[in-house]
Amino acid sequence: MMAKRIPTILPNLSFEEALEITKIHSVAGILPNDVPIITTRPFRTPHHTISRTALVGGGKNPKPGEISLAHFGVLFLDELTEFNKSTLEVLRGPLEDRNITISRVNSSLTYPSKFILIASMNPCPCGYYGSNEKECTCSEQAITRYMSKISGPLLDRIDIHIEVTPVKYQKLNSEEKVETSAEIKERVNKAREIQFERYKKYNIYSNGELTPKLIEQYCKIDKKGKEILQTSFEKLGLSARTYGKILKVARTIADLDGKENISVKHLAEAIQYRSLDRKYWKNN
Repeated sequence: MMAKRIPTILPNLSFEEALEITKIHSVAGILPNDVPIITTRPFRTPHHTISRTALVGGGKNPKPGEISLAHFGVLFLDELTEFNKSTLEVLRGPLEDRNITISRVNSSLTYPSKFILIASMNPCPCGYYGSNEKECTCSEQAITRYMSKISGPLLDRIDIHIEVTPVKYQKLNSEEKVETSAEIKERVNKAREIQFERYKKYNIYSNGELTPKLIEQYCKIDKKGKEILQTSFEKLGLSARTYGKILKVARTIADLDGKENISVKHLAEAIQYRSLDRKYWKNN
């Protein structure tokens, strides 16, 4: 339910983005006849039985796969551990390079794949590992086997890891006023405008596209922030790739907060989103 609502808060499509999406869907042969140009961000939800070719593209006459059909939109993988492990591993390259090259004997085609990957899964086979509501019935070996279906390198390429606890009836029935998607989207659009203006000379749209050199230039943190980051790396055993992701997420949090500089508060929140893999994958 949460994943399906992500497109409602994503920034508006630019004309260039809409044109790219339309071209890809046209090449794939799925562009409706009555739609001259796609104006909404794609939301793709392939089943866990999907093949590697259908996910990344290919075939006798190479066509775009789900990762390219989700270009500038969302690719949602529900029940992540049910996917074939070798199928998931092919995502590592596109998540890093933001494109996929399909090579055949007589030709080589490259399709763009700048998508937001959202994945969901249970913490164990029974679904109650770590729950305060119900006792987990899985053995330690079963939990380890279950978690090992998701590799460390793939986890490293996912910017944010969040544990979602069951929603109680009182919360569902609450009359408390919450932010609407429209209100959130307004903040997101403002943050995107800030980023677009900041990076226009580099021909990139967002913090997620920052290179290591640009991270150094635009994601500066003060002495206190560096100390916090160092402590987190030592305690959580984070990787070098994670370092850049934490800084990019902190930069985005600061942009949403309307702040020019990354503060300790922004950095602490970004680090919080990277601690979950060490809780559940600590033995893998």
